[in-house]
Amino acid sequence: MIEISVPRRSVLAASLTAAMALALGACGSRPSEKAAADTSKPMTIGISLPLTGDFSQPGTEARRGYEVWADQINKAGGLLGRQVQLKIVDDASNQDTVVSDYTKLITQDKVDLILGTFSSLLNYPASAVAEKNGMVFVEPAGGAPKMFERGFKYLFFAQPATAPHQADVFVDWIKSLPADQQPKTAAYPTQDDPFAAPVIESMQKQLEAIGVKTVYSSTYPADTTNFQSIASQLAAKKPDLIAQGAVFEDGVGLVRSLKQLQYSPKIMFQTSAPSNAGQYSTGVGVENTEGVFYTVSWHQDAKTPKNAEFVAGYKAKYQNADPAEDAADAYAAAEVLQAAVVAVGSTDQAKLRDWLHANQVTTILGPLRWEATGEPIGKFLLGQWQSGKAQVVAPAEAATSQTVVNPKPDWK
Repeated sequence: MIEISVPRRSVLAASLTAAMALALGACGSRPSEKAAADTSKPMTIGISLPLTGDFSQPGTEARRGYEVWADQINKAGGLLGRQVQLKIVDDASNQDTVVSDYTKLITQDKVDLILGTFSSLLNYPASAVAEKNGMVFVEPAGGAPKMFERGFKYLFFAQPATAPHQADVFVDWIKSLPADQQPKTAAYPTQDDPFAAPVIESMQKQLEAIGVKTVYSSTYPADTTNFQSIASQLAAKKPDLIAQGAVFEDGVGLVRSLKQLQYSPKIMFQTSAPSNAGQYSTGVGVENTEGVFYTVSWHQDAKTPKNAEFVAGYKAKYQNADPAEDAADAYAAAEVLQAAVVAVGSTDQAKLRDWLHANQVTTILGPLRWEATGEPIGKFLLGQWQSGKAQVVAPAEAATSQTVVNPKPDWK
């Protein structure tokens, strides 16, 4: 059962300072625990997602992941014998709105549980509302380092690692190459995004340490749509490697602009953009996906428990489309919350918090466990597009392809 509410408001530019002020000033007491034995009432889970605005694409995928999980848990009898109802509202990709949304869900709607939104930008203030009200907050996307520097006890990130460690598996692959195959120069354009930027900053630092010369490094606004200038500067520098901190549309935009200029680097890496399944290949042209690297938390062919059921459920619900990583991350976040509720046998928030801090949870992403800060302890996968399909090429034990395309062929 899913209820979706979309506010009738435009997307407003919001400052993080203002959002945090609202978050920390959120009033209202923690909702009382609902009796587990009362199976006549649905188990209501409140969620605010960016269904419109800058993050609408990944936000919509996150909603789909939550919906597939809810369908499956309800078919299996519900959570603690109660049918799950998702109360989903649209935060319009706005920091102030996400604070208002979670405040209302917790203090007025008095939902039983909550789940996180998309991006560090939105989860940063949203998690402050949850912490203020003593509610467990499992976020599917939000790995910026600052998320875990506040001493929060109710925050849990449902991915294998945080942003600074997302680049590690790619850097390890670079290091494994013979010296004559390693890139000599690199360019680092990145969106001004609290998740994408730390990935690229970490990669640049690590690659410079092994002798890869930086020939270009810049940060562009999140609302950038024209990449001709950036592409022209990159083409002039002719780097062996382009590593872009891209969310989605910006990743597609840069590839299109580079293609128009007929400049193709030997190695191309982007953060989140290539993990958006068929939407990425449609955006850049499937022939231009060949050899593009990215790091990822999940793969649809993974043999992890329940992954096949998730993929089948997604395809059945959404016109046989391939699920994107953001949908899988949301499904995994719900799995984390589900595991805690089942283990504890109630929705007591302090007990859920304590159980998650003390236990590892099995998800479609693999096993997840956390530091005291809510930061996960694990590693990402290295993905690469090959022959029109996203593959995992490292680590070896998780690889779905035994080959690596290197160098990347020219754009078509």
